[in-house]
Amino acid sequence: MSLVLHSHPLSSYCHKVLIALYELGAPFEARMVDLSEPAGRAAFQAISPWGKMPALRDEARDQTVVETSIIIEYLDRHYPGPQPLLPTDADQALEVRLWDRAFDLYVHTPMQAAVSDVLAGAAEPRPVHAEALDAAYAQVERHMTGRTWAAGPDFSLADCAAAPALFYANCVSSFGGRFPAVSAYFERLVARPSVARTLAEAQPWLEYFPLRARLETRFLPTA
Repeated sequence: MSLVLHSHPLSSYCHKVLIALYELGAPFEARMVDLSEPAGRAAFQAISPWGKMPALRDEARDQTVVETSIIIEYLDRHYPGPQPLLPTDADQALEVRLWDRAFDLYVHTPMQAAVSDVLAGAAEPRPVHAEALDAAYAQVERHMTGRTWAAGPDFSLADCAAAPALFYANCVSSFGGRFPAVSAYFERLVARPSVARTLAEAQPWLEYFPLRARLETRFLPTA
């Protein structure tokens, strides 16, 4: 198979690319990366020198692509689906890129910092991370009021970024009941087939998520 995605089923940034792959309908092979094992880490760093997941290998074009936004733009260009994830109109594309960066920088980043706190031994994430997320939610709330998707009428790169960021961030600081437009947007995201499939595939691994006790029960594996 031409496309190989080196990833881990718990990684939020890997989810971002998986959602894009399912939206585009591009066939690919998923290879799980285990960074806790020295040989696995060394093998992955030979593919991705900075050691960051995910990494996409395109054997047909002899290309290795890293950084999620770049991976998705690459896929959109070379393996297009029925609906582009980046609009052809330059101004609309800027709006998509803006909200892709907003979700990565202002939702993903404090969420990951909070998870890192717990991984480092803290009983709870530091309040500063929840405060940062609440500030981001307020911006998203204003932006999403009256909208269906983050950057235009169609599902895009920005929504690929939003779905995993909000899914995990909700465990650090819940937006339910406090930010109605964010909550409604999240429900549209998790109902999207590409997002639902990504979360279903992650489900068996969610027991290892450091803040699993805060996950909504509907996303947890059933007995």
